[in-house]
Parts: sequence; structure tokens; C-alpha cells
Amino acid sequence: MTAIADPRTATASTRRSPGAAGWLLLSPMLFWLGLFVVAPTAILFVYSFCQRDELGQVVFEFTWENYARIADPVYLNILLRSLWYAGLTTTICLVVAYPVAYYIGRAPAQRRSWLLLLVMIPFWISFLLRTYAWISLLKAQGPVSALLQWAQLIAQPLEILYTPTAVMIGLVYTYLPFMILPIFTSAEKIDNSYIEASLDLGAGPWRTLAHVIIPLTKPGIFAGVLLVFVPSIGMFAVTDLMGGARVPMIGNVIQNQFGQARDWPFGAALGITFLVLFVIAFWFLHDRGEERR
Repeated sequence: MTAIADPRTATASTRRSPGAAGWLLLSPMLFWLGLFVVAPTAILFVYSFCQRDELGQVVFEFTWENYARIADPVYLNILLRSLWYAGLTTTICLVVAYPVAYYIGRAPAQRRSWLLLLVMIPFWISFLLRTYAWISLLKAQGPVSALLQWAQLIAQPLEILYTPTAVMIGLVYTYLPFMILPIFTSAEKIDNSYIEASLDLGAGPWRTLAHVIIPLTKPGIFAGVLLVFVPSIGMFAVTDLMGGARVPMIGNVIQNQFGQARDWPFGAALGITFLVLFVIAFWFLHDRGEERR
């Protein structure tokens, strides 16, 4: 007689097999995350409770002093300035990117590919090269200042470089594609029948935008806000190169603690605090996105 397998056993084995295969496929990524994300973060967390000696070496003696120093008005002002610049960068990127992303998402397929190519081109060029190009454009003897003087819009060379304005230009330019791409993904999936139904029912273009298009693209908006806001808080290269280190942000302070100051425990405490801010921002945006779906 042929043995009949228990359906429950077969079903259980069938369920276990894809799980094992899935973990096997995920193992390279998990190994990478464990080695280059989890382990460094754990080391950073341990260092944040340590002390430093006179030579700048880490001393493994427990203390809360590093986190208490963050409450110093100097560092609080820098943190608030970083949050303000990140929020302003995110707002400008959203205002500029939304119509661009929506136009690309609703464009014909062939044209859409070329438009996406234009958005992706900056990623093909080194970040430092692009930043130095902006420095050449914005310096007092650069083409922007010369053009404005030739048009008689200004009487003296334009002093934009090494100012907060230059920092904002650099931040917006750096993170604008990260806002365009998620919104484009959401705009591309909008069913035209929703827009047509809204217009047929008497809603004008602006009401359709506010009550149909924007709600349908909110997942892309939340993703774009997260991709722009969090990294721009810790950006230090733009502020160093285009701000001339005159507009310090939290990323510059962390870099300095691990570099010139040789105060790794305090730098680690700042890094952990920044990580907590990222988790809070991610949780808030994700929670708001889930509520509105």
C-alpha cells in the first residue's frame, strides 16, 4: 500500500521550505548589515558612555557626561540650526520637486525615460566635483556675479559664497533628486480615471490637486521628506565647502570630535543622538503615512 502523507505535515514542510530559502537569500544582506551597520552602531553606543584621557584615548569608564554636554546651549543652538536648515531644505525640495515629479510621472513612457535620465545625471558625477562647480559659479568673480553685473542688476560683485544662502543652495541641489524620485513613483501609479471623475463631478484643477492627486501621492511625499530631511541634518561637506565652516551644523561638530578634537566619546554621543532623531522622524512619518492610507 502506498502511504498517504498527512496534509498538515506536507503543508508545514511546504511553509518551512520557502522560509529557509528566503533567509538564505537574505543572508548576504544580513551579514553586510550586521558587519557594517549593527556592529559600528553598537561600538558607537558603547563609546558614548566612555571617557577620554588627556591624549584623546578612549577610557572605558561609564559616564553620562557626554550626553549631558549635548544640553549645553552651544550644541543645542547648533542642533536647532541643523533642524532648521534641514526643514527649510526639505520644504524647498518638496515645492520644487513636486510639479517636476508629477510631470515626469504623467508623461508618455518614451519621454518619461529621458526626463528621468536628466534627473539621474548628477549621480554620475562626483559629489565633490559638483560642489566645486557651485563654488566656481557662486564666488564673487564667478559667472553668476559677472552676469548680474553685466545686466546692471547689481553694482558690486555678489557675495554669496561662504554664506547661509550658499549652504542652502548646496543642500537643495544635493537632495533634490531624492525628493523627485519617490514622488515620481507615486505619481506614475495614479489611475487617470480618478482625475477624470473628479473633473467630471465639478471639481476644478486646484480642488482635484488638493483632494485627489496629493492624497494619492502622499506615500511618495513621506518617503521623499524622510530621504531629504534626515541626511541633510548631518550633512557636513556642503557646509564646509560652500559655507566656509562659518555655518556649523551637527554633522560638522561630529566630524570635528572624531578628528581635530579627538573626543570620540562625545562624538559618539552626538552620533547616537542623531540616530535617535532619525528613528523618531522615521516613526513619525511612517505613522502619519499609515494613518492617511
